[in-house]
Amino acid sequence: MRLDKPIGIYLLFFPCAWGIFAATESYENFKKNIFLIIIFLVGSIVMRGAGCIINDIFDRDLDKSVSRTKNRPIASGEISIREAFLLFLFLSGLGLAILLSLNLLSILIGSISFLLLIIYPLSKRITYWPQLILGITFNVGILIGFSSATGNINFSILFLYVAGIFWTLGYDTIYAIQDIEDDLKIGIKSTALLFGKNVKSWVFFFYSSMLLMLAIYGTLSHLNLYYFFGLFFVALLLYRQVKYLSIENPDICLSLFKSNQYVGLLICCTLLTTMIN
Repeated sequence: MRLDKPIGIYLLFFPCAWGIFAATESYENFKKNIFLIIIFLVGSIVMRGAGCIINDIFDRDLDKSVSRTKNRPIASGEISIREAFLLFLFLSGLGLAILLSLNLLSILIGSISFLLLIIYPLSKRITYWPQLILGITFNVGILIGFSSATGNINFSILFLYVAGIFWTLGYDTIYAIQDIEDDLKIGIKSTALLFGKNVKSWVFFFYSSMLLMLAIYGTLSHLNLYYFFGLFFVALLLYRQVKYLSIENPDICLSLFKSNQYVGLLICCTLLTTMIN
């Protein structure tokens, strides 16, 4: 479940919080949505764990050949496939129970995201864009969070969703740099491999596109100047990642990847400035 590596939980939960906070126009709304925030936090822990398990089941043979993953419980034989699959079913059941507590639109969107959760581990075998599949999957929480708070999906929230996809394309490309050599040996595909020496330029493009989508969302939603002021600091954090990104240094890549927890948190705070009159 990778509970010892909570960065994945943060990166799954923050987009959910973005969706809820996008629907929060006042302090009264915020108080009403606190329970939703707690539900989505628990759901993020549960479904991130389920996603890690199904990923490790599919990748058990590949993980043995990658230095970073060879000691994972299934790959090392510490846990059997049967045990892992039973835990996956249990966590999926918990996730379903949480999803069914939401409204019908949120349930429909959540059901689609579960299918994407299964598809993602297989995508890196057939396309150089598994990071795109991950982005579409990980950021569905924006739509579920917003629809659970409002009962609908509007046009502007789609730009926030696309911003999340570009964010994931950026940070997961950075993450994939760690495994370039091993991925080449075993035939696994990624955007890091696809972009090669141009990876820094592509990450810059993804993050720039993310900021553009956030700006368009703010404009369409008629958000105040505090929101756009907050985006300036988001841009600084993203620029720092691009500046220090190094293909030759996997440790730096991991550190930069983890720094996205602060990006996600800052966007939460930025969205909450809508409560300021």
